[in-house]
Amino acid sequence: MAEFKYEIVEEIAVISESSRGWSKELNLISWNERSPKYDLREWSPEHEKMGKGITLSAEELKILRDALNKLEL
Repeated sequence: MAEFKYEIVEEIAVISESSRGWSKELNLISWNERSPKYDLREWSPEHEKMGKGITLSAEELKILRDALNKLEL
């Protein structure tokens, strides 16, 4: 498996935390030294391990925000 680099440019929000210490977070992350994108996934306590997640451009995040704002929660 090829190695990859990531840098958490900005920690935006912790959405939830599990009993095992992992947290679901929204962060701005640069993957493989590319332009940062918004990323939602689970992270271990020190950000050394990660779960599966989704990565969104700013435009995609705006569309998601607008869709969520239309929901009655």
